[in-house]
Amino acid sequence: MNILLVDDEQLELEQLEYLIQKKFPTWKVFKAQDASQALQIVKQYEIFLAFLDIQLPGKSGLELAMELTRSYKIDIIMVTAFQNFEYAQTSIRLGVVDYITKPVIEEELMTVLGKYERIGRYSETIMKALQIIQQEFSEKLTLNYLASKIHINPAYFSRKFQEEVGMGFSEYLNDYRLKAAQKMLIDYPDLSINSISERCGFNSQHYFSQIFRKVTGLSPRDYRLKESYR
Repeated sequence: MNILLVDDEQLELEQLEYLIQKKFPTWKVFKAQDASQALQIVKQYEIFLAFLDIQLPGKSGLELAMELTRSYKIDIIMVTAFQNFEYAQTSIRLGVVDYITKPVIEEELMTVLGKYERIGRYSETIMKALQIIQQEFSEKLTLNYLASKIHINPAYFSRKFQEEVGMGFSEYLNDYRLKAAQKMLIDYPDLSINSISERCGFNSQHYFSQIFRKVTGLSPRDYRLKESYR
């Protein structure tokens, strides 16, 4: 798994790299000291997870996070020396997955990285498949199409996906689409339920509402209403 560390302090970069690679030696770590360097790396490599320092020279970490979430499917964790509630709020609005403070405590870092431990063990084939799903989930994705994109036999791919991910391709795709829909319902309050259903790759609004209620216990409309009051 490719991860990106962005901090203008070289010692901070080296410490974070050391802590991560001590636990996950197979992960490939890329380092940048400003937003410009970070964007160049992201254009060249498929980055799955990025740690961004908020206080960067030039473009801030929050501005970089905004640009990355707009153009790429990357999980972002913000890192800062300032325990500022406004920073945390802004990070959450941007869809940042977590927020840790400096000096980075190893135990806290490992807690944050815990959910990526399984992902880090995925084979290159499955990593490529997951990246395609993240990029094209709004399209009519099929198992056969995905298998052809990564040049693998569909039956073998189906079995390998189930073994490594712990669920079937269709189940994972629906789960990913539902998570995207939940985020879109909150981020775009003026967008209709039907539009969100289409943008998240569901065949019909009826099917979308049906599966949404089954998973969340609420209709998409009720979910949006409930979350808007939080």
